[in-house]
Amino acid sequence: MTAANWAAIEGVAVKPLQILFEEDDGRVERMTIEQSGLRFDFAKTHLHPAMISAFAELASVVDLDGARDRLFSGAVVNVTEGRAAEHTAERGNGAAESVSQARALQARMRGLLDVIEAGAFGDIRHILHIGIGGSALGPKLLIDALGRDGLRFDTKVVSNVDASALAEAVRGMDPKATLIAIASKTFTTTETLMNAESALEWLRDGGVEDPYGQVVALTAAPDKAIEWGVDESRILPFAESVGGRYSLWCSIGFPVAAALGWAVFEELLEGAAEMDRHFRTAPLDRNAPVLAAFADLHYAQARGCQTRAIFAYDERLRLLPDYLQQLEMESNGKSVTADGAPLGRPSAPVSWGGVGTDAQHAVFQLLHQGTHLIPVEFLASKTPGHDFDPGHHEALLINCFAQGAALMQGRASDDGARSYPGDRPSTTILIDDVTPSIVGALIAFYEHRTFANAVLLGINPFDQFGVELGKEIAKGIAQNGPAGFDASTSALIAAAGL
Repeated sequence: MTAANWAAIEGVAVKPLQILFEEDDGRVERMTIEQSGLRFDFAKTHLHPAMISAFAELASVVDLDGARDRLFSGAVVNVTEGRAAEHTAERGNGAAESVSQARALQARMRGLLDVIEAGAFGDIRHILHIGIGGSALGPKLLIDALGRDGLRFDTKVVSNVDASALAEAVRGMDPKATLIAIASKTFTTTETLMNAESALEWLRDGGVEDPYGQVVALTAAPDKAIEWGVDESRILPFAESVGGRYSLWCSIGFPVAAALGWAVFEELLEGAAEMDRHFRTAPLDRNAPVLAAFADLHYAQARGCQTRAIFAYDERLRLLPDYLQQLEMESNGKSVTADGAPLGRPSAPVSWGGVGTDAQHAVFQLLHQGTHLIPVEFLASKTPGHDFDPGHHEALLINCFAQGAALMQGRASDDGARSYPGDRPSTTILIDDVTPSIVGALIAFYEHRTFANAVLLGINPFDQFGVELGKEIAKGIAQNGPAGFDASTSALIAAAGL
């Protein structure tokens, strides 16, 4: 049945954007959703009622409603690993027992923060957060976005195993005044533990007699953290059912709560919870994550678009494209369905992006006149993040809106080099301000959009076996040197002196 549904979707007439506006005076209102301080404008996508109806029929056939209910109920939705995906329970929307456990963890987090502030760890002024992937991207994004007016602790996030990153992070830090937070779901992540060992050595070199006394662990494997040397009272354990790229809501968010304050962390959770409730209850044609997924799938499946670009017209959201790369491509970059059958169609497009207006002078040439059709997403805030001349913010917003208009309308010319084809799609997300609750809602929107895409494609967005093979080969190189590899790899290993 789904094959017939996809055929129906791909067979729906695609009308030029200008025609869609001419045929429907109410298009802007119909294709705009306001929720949780965000305005989602899908009017410049090629979605129209017949197309939305075809996607809604597919959603019915694959039981998107049931999949959504299973997600929030704590049922097994990560079928390859036999577990639930309970990140929504961390913000109060999930199975009662899981929500209760999340509340208990939050009380423990808050208690540990109180102990730190009371001086039990010494005169802590710096926090060094060590993780990688989801254990680092979320905290780094939030601290950068929400901490522009100052932090309660000087907080740095380190992920890269290149020790240059660690050296840069600790520059200016006092070892005796530094708390190290080690974030690893399994507490076996090679890069994280290597950085953690080096950070402990940095503490020792700085005169700290008991470096483990300045360490907290954020993990779903507390036994491993204890074995590594962390005291049980300084471990914040989260549920195995919370995936790494969905984990900023649990104890992985500890440096966020420490740097920005507990009230900010609570606002972040509540903003995400509001978006959870919208995703659960809004009808499909007024559901922001679902409509976004419909547009994603139209361009990837019916139009052959292999990439999607995200541009934040706000410096505070500059790290969001990096965060979304992992969320979307690690979740939905699959080639088999949830039951292991070949997918047989494109999965997630390549997510990429940058910051406006910088990107306009770098990549927008291709977006406007290149041979690739690339759906674009613009993010902007009504409220500036600075006290400078308001003309700066006006220019920023004007540029953002102008780019979307130019992509759609184009401009014909007898001179091919000066001709713009137009009819190029974009979505604009205009937010009231970069606040904790709105950022929480925005991230939750992207999580649910990713989930809706996965359900409609029939894939599992909660495993990531694709990252394992390279890790295994790296271990083999470390153990065996150049032996047993292809000639090119062996030559590179030898040339590097490994």
